[in-house]
Amino acid sequence: MKTHQIQIATAVLSSVFSIPFVCEGKPKLQNKPNVVIILTDDMGYGDISCYNQNQIKTPNIDRLATEGVRFTNFYVPTPYCAPSRASLLTGRFPLRHGMVQNPAPDAGINDIGLNASEVTMGELFQGAGYHTQGIGKWHLGHKPEYFPVKHGFDEYFGILYSNDMRPVQIIENMDTVEYPVDQRLLTKKYTEKALNFIQRNQHSPFFLYLAHAMPHKPLAASANFYSQGDHKELYNSVIRELDWSVGEVTRQLKELGILENTILIFMSDNGPWYGGNAGGLKGMKANNWEGGTRVPFIIRYPQKFPQGTTVSTVSWSPDILPTIMNLTNIKTDSKIQLDGTNISEIIKGKSTTHAPIFTMKDTTIRTIRDGKWKLFLKKPDFYKEVDLTNWKDERGPDGTTIIAPMAQATPANYPGLKPEKMEGEMLLFNLDDDPTESKNLVESFPKIKEKLIKEYTNFLKSLPK
Repeated sequence: MKTHQIQIATAVLSSVFSIPFVCEGKPKLQNKPNVVIILTDDMGYGDISCYNQNQIKTPNIDRLATEGVRFTNFYVPTPYCAPSRASLLTGRFPLRHGMVQNPAPDAGINDIGLNASEVTMGELFQGAGYHTQGIGKWHLGHKPEYFPVKHGFDEYFGILYSNDMRPVQIIENMDTVEYPVDQRLLTKKYTEKALNFIQRNQHSPFFLYLAHAMPHKPLAASANFYSQGDHKELYNSVIRELDWSVGEVTRQLKELGILENTILIFMSDNGPWYGGNAGGLKGMKANNWEGGTRVPFIIRYPQKFPQGTTVSTVSWSPDILPTIMNLTNIKTDSKIQLDGTNISEIIKGKSTTHAPIFTMKDTTIRTIRDGKWKLFLKKPDFYKEVDLTNWKDERGPDGTTIIAPMAQATPANYPGLKPEKMEGEMLLFNLDDDPTESKNLVESFPKIKEKLIKEYTNFLKSLPK
């Protein structure tokens, strides 16, 4: 080869190999995975068919499980909304991030919201150059300073709190855009917004937090899924429409050619309310029995994780933030103490080790679970018979301020095994042998009790005073 030809070839090769370094110093985002978290509200452990074969079929959610990893011992730290959601978005336990109560405008609880000093998943993605959108239920404060767009979301569309709290109104970014709200159209509208966001951001990395209102009461579904029927048919219709929504999001990602480069998570914020299905577990939303805090959790990301596997290792929602940040190579602030850990090795099936997890209610830690053992540190809530002749849901549909079908579930439709009273201040269960928490072993295994109390004490020392 002649000298000038060598020089030309060298120059061409040099220019080709220098392309990735032209933007040195700026985030190289073209290969960053997208992240989609689909969070349902009050969906029970047994509400979908990949967790409960006796339930109505949920083929799209089931497909996520067959193409990803399904967890059977996944927990949230509280059996109700706001603290659970704050822990998901911050990776921190409620006593650390400070959200221990549900804001509620119709109850005058207006001055509660996620502290500005807390760093959310949205802010971390925003700082890494991702486009971010929150859709649906927020419940981390409904005053302007607490809005999602103040906590790392470029865009927001949804109801700022539970869909049974008046005034039921849809906020877009900072403005009220719909009041009153026909809740039969909520799942459809949220899905359409999600599809639009994905379409607009298909060429750049994005984070989508799709927090459905359903199946939180009042239940409602569009005409394509529900026309009329009793509370059971209404509940099934809501689940079918949620499954449709998951299918639409997955289909859109696939058609745009970005599904395989998307970390896709499906989960619930806590256990079911009346009419739901706890999958044979004891208790329900608002208590710390398994039915209140164990939730469905599926993660799909074939680039890193196996397909069609099931994980039984105990894990919890604070793990999601550090795990996703590891997968996207986004650094968290080492000065901020996280309660979750990167569970990538657990998802891969290469580890079965996880630190103890805790659940709480109000401002008190109620349970610790370490491996197969669960200890109630405080006397749990037991079932109390409800006098249905005098029962009325003050936040039920009225056709004007809360627009939804009237065929709602009642306390007669308890979703799990009823927790009958048990003696003793502390209760100890071997959940491998006794998933229904029926046999108290606290007297039989005093050393296990002492070990768990010590772990609890050590955890308390790590919390802010």
